[in-house]
Amino acid sequence: MRIVADSNMVGVEELFGALGSVALYPGRELRAEHVRDADILLVRSVTSVGASLLDGSAVSFVGTATSGFDHVDVDYLAAQGVGFAHAPGSNANSVLEYVISAIASCDDYLEQLCAGGTVGIVGFGVIGKRLAARLNTMGIACCAYDPWLERGSDQRLVDLDQVLNCTVICVHAELTRREPWPSYHLLDAEALQRISLHSLLINAGRGPIVDNNALKQLLSEQPQRRVILDVWEHEPTIDVELMQRCFFATPHIAGYSYDGKVLATRMLRDSACRALGLTIPDASSGQLESLSLEVPANLFKAQLIRWLQANSYSVRSDDERMRLNAGADFDQQRSDYPRRRELASLSIVNAKQLDAEQLALCQALGIQC
Repeated sequence: MRIVADSNMVGVEELFGALGSVALYPGRELRAEHVRDADILLVRSVTSVGASLLDGSAVSFVGTATSGFDHVDVDYLAAQGVGFAHAPGSNANSVLEYVISAIASCDDYLEQLCAGGTVGIVGFGVIGKRLAARLNTMGIACCAYDPWLERGSDQRLVDLDQVLNCTVICVHAELTRREPWPSYHLLDAEALQRISLHSLLINAGRGPIVDNNALKQLLSEQPQRRVILDVWEHEPTIDVELMQRCFFATPHIAGYSYDGKVLATRMLRDSACRALGLTIPDASSGQLESLSLEVPANLFKAQLIRWLQANSYSVRSDDERMRLNAGADFDQQRSDYPRRRELASLSIVNAKQLDAEQLALCQALGIQC
């Protein structure tokens, strides 16, 4: 069996090696000749999968190591009898920690939220719901906009205007042009104007959900607005002027934790085995080690959240790397991304020195106590 995979995927050779030979290629450079004799194709969001790539190939299973799959023509795969799987939730913890780091690193937004502010979530799918659950355990209020869901199915679902009036607005919607509620340019010039001047806007979902030209114009007129972008229209080419006007700018790495990447690859391996009638290898393969952490006993609420997040991941370092290259080498920054562990990989060694409130907050962030 021959497996062709994006070279940015972590653990492919280890996790898929028992199934056959593995060939790695940069995701944006994958061509029909690379997959012609492949049985399994594994991609990330930068590879478009459809007839132009797969016609005439031997591929019988396609997996994408991402939650979203707007880059995959699933109707074509179904018509060709090609198995398909994605990795919903694999990078959720990573994205949540990016969002929390962004909030904690920008002005006093974390203090505002801890004092009664609200996070508005655009898109209430896997990651949106996971973010809401994380915020709830942290004692932070939230609401969400998702017109594809029945309003009465969740009391947190509200209209878009209410979300745009929140202290922090986080974009996690699926990218779609499907009617009657396309998300493409959902936050256009008019919608962006409706966002409170004092709110923080974070897009760690898909770039085209926010009209980048309209956002750049708005920031040129109102530079005091706070915007953090991890995703961009026209990736890997980005608008350098827009990048310079953002409070933080990063190269689509919100979901790039090492833990999340390994989990996504493992999920695809298991899905491929089920689809092709193969035995799933030992579940212990690819497991990551736990890291020890000693937590100061004199930190509470916002200070503790900020300290804990900084000891796992800081958005500032990714922002600095991107600005150092003026946004160039977008894909190279992703390929060379440093190994980043999640809070869930940490285990507190001095738990007995912390009080119940501190321990509860650590556990809310996913840390082992």
